Amino acid sequence: MKSGFVNIFGRPNAGKSTLLNALMDEKLAIVSHKVQTTRHRIKGIITEKNYQVIFSDTPGIIEPKYKLHEKMMQAVKGALEDADVALLIVDVKENWEECDAIFSALHLKVPALVVLNKTDLVSQEKIKEGIDYFSARPYCKKVIPISALSGINKKKLIDAVLVYLPEGEPFYDGEDISDLNTRFFVSELIREQVYKFASDEIPYHTAVLIREYQEKTTLVKIVADIIVHRETQKVILIGEKGSMVKKIGSEARKAIEAFIQQKVFLELFVKVKPKWRENDMQLKEYGY
Repeated sequence: MKSGFVNIFGRPNAGKSTLLNALMDEKLAIVSHKVQTTRHRIKGIITEKNYQVIFSDTPGIIEPKYKLHEKMMQAVKGALEDADVALLIVDVKENWEECDAIFSALHLKVPALVVLNKTDLVSQEKIKEGIDYFSARPYCKKVIPISALSGINKKKLIDAVLVYLPEGEPFYDGEDISDLNTRFFVSELIREQVYKFASDEIPYHTAVLIREYQEKTTLVKIVADIIVHRETQKVILIGEKGSMVKKIGSEARKAIEAFIQQKVFLELFVKVKPKWRENDMQLKEYGY
């Protein structure tokens, strides 16, 4: 039996969350074209007869500008500390030297596989250059070219990981697919819609707090607060005659129903909490 933690690292928007979802055949991590969508470490657990692999999506590696960023980078640090294998994901169109500098700075003590992502967007020649470049890096055991969005060879990737995974008993029950609770995923699915519909800086100033999660006989009642930084952001998120918050709520409800496979009644409120991203107590309350 092989069992261990395979943690995914990379720059913002390299495709870490898309890769986790593809590996799990399940939407565990929210996805957006906007950077810094992932704020937490999200584990996805795959258990088979002879192995248990715990994959972790982590926030994109950035220079912290405020306490929320610091918490995000703490999640990366935690993932570095317990990794048995590192998956270093690279957008094939990114600057490889910059990615190399970030990966080198991680000072990895475990085997690392470089995952060359978005290969469907470039030529075979460019892919070969990427494989040659990263194969020569001291931290890299193997380069695996993929396209996380258009489909991956899951068996090939897991087999490559299993070579370096230690033997041991499973960490989680075979039925578990994550260590996070349903309320967490519900809050993330609401936040995903804010990223989808709100523009400019608003998504980065937003948190979601689930205030009520009640399983009734015919449906699940959910009450949530969308927290923003300023009154002007609240006005924009509510929209004219509540149009924006209705749109966010309607799309979030559909996503939550698909996730929990139950009918949902969702009520959203937009609340202003100035400087919440710098407030330790509020960050803790919102799950950071």
